[in-house]
Amino acid sequence: MNHASTGALNEADLMSLEQYATSREAFRAGVIEHKRARTVPVGPNMTWLFEDRLTIQYQVQEMLRIERIFESQGIREELDTYNPLIPDGGNWKATMMIEYPDPGERGVALARLRGVEDHCYIEVAGFARVSAIADEDLVRENDEKTSAVHWLRFELTPAMREAIQKGAAITVGTDHPACRHATQLPAESANALARDLG
Repeated sequence: MNHASTGALNEADLMSLEQYATSREAFRAGVIEHKRARTVPVGPNMTWLFEDRLTIQYQVQEMLRIERIFESQGIREELDTYNPLIPDGGNWKATMMIEYPDPGERGVALARLRGVEDHCYIEVAGFARVSAIADEDLVRENDEKTSAVHWLRFELTPAMREAIQKGAAITVGTDHPACRHATQLPAESANALARDLG
């Protein structure tokens, strides 16, 4: 799919409910393929999905479909909710998912991982780590446990962006005391994310 990866969505970018019903299967298949390079395991129970305009359009279309929203005000509210998750060309934005299939194990893990969202980072080779700005304007944890889903933003300097465009290695990870994992992005992922940068 040949879509710009940054820039806010507006109502004109979206399919109507009827159009989406007709196109959903093919559109969804394309988005799943598009997400493959943008989905990065960070340790055995954590995945980051680096969002872009297409992944967020899919989220919005799915929400409109599920909620049967077709009036402009409702569509605008969904866009206002999801547009902030689209990167702006100078940053990356990721949805972090903490995944434990067993509910009991998940509850224990989320208690142990309180604050993990504030221990996430990316590191471009030759530069200092960039810490995540997590869950802006949203409370995603409480005194007992963290949430299973968080939103992360990583602000990149012009020099970092230039290095990434030239193929610098990129590591993503977390240094939370209960969850220390790091992953170097494979070339396919690094290339996909480099295209997000203006």
